[in-house]
Amino acid sequence: MNSDFQVVALAPDAFGHFFSMSETELAAHGARRLTVDANPGYPCRISLIDAAIGERVILAPFKHHDVDSPYQASGPIFVRETAAQAQLAVNEIPLLLQHRRLSVRAYDKAGMMKASRVIEGTTLQQAIIELFGDAKISYLHLHNAGPCCFNCAVQRA
Repeated sequence: MNSDFQVVALAPDAFGHFFSMSETELAAHGARRLTVDANPGYPCRISLIDAAIGERVILAPFKHHDVDSPYQASGPIFVRETAAQAQLAVNEIPLLLQHRRLSVRAYDKAGMMKASRVIEGTTLQQAIIELFGDAKISYLHLHNAGPCCFNCAVQRA
């Protein structure tokens, strides 16, 4: 079985409008505008890089597992104002994931969780290869293990 994978960042289209909103309008969407005060600490789900100190980000709710199963899920994510969607090479793991403790959740094509692991980001590639060794696993979701917020998806390449 092919062990190649593709880390997939979120597309910016769903988030760009937030940056022109007032604080009141953002609040109506459950979102907030923040100025980054630590690095790492504000991982952008579009660019898959940590925002720089002083940069503006939006913290917004996002339905990251929009499936018809009990495992549908949403949670908070950061997006950078100037973010361009990360275009990673096959089998490339962004630095943003390498220095974090991660929760890896493996799903089948029906959106049902079949396996999960908590790992150090430095071991992510091996975990992906092992999980994709099971033909029932269709895709993975990567979360920050402590705050449990979604980072990105991983698909078979």
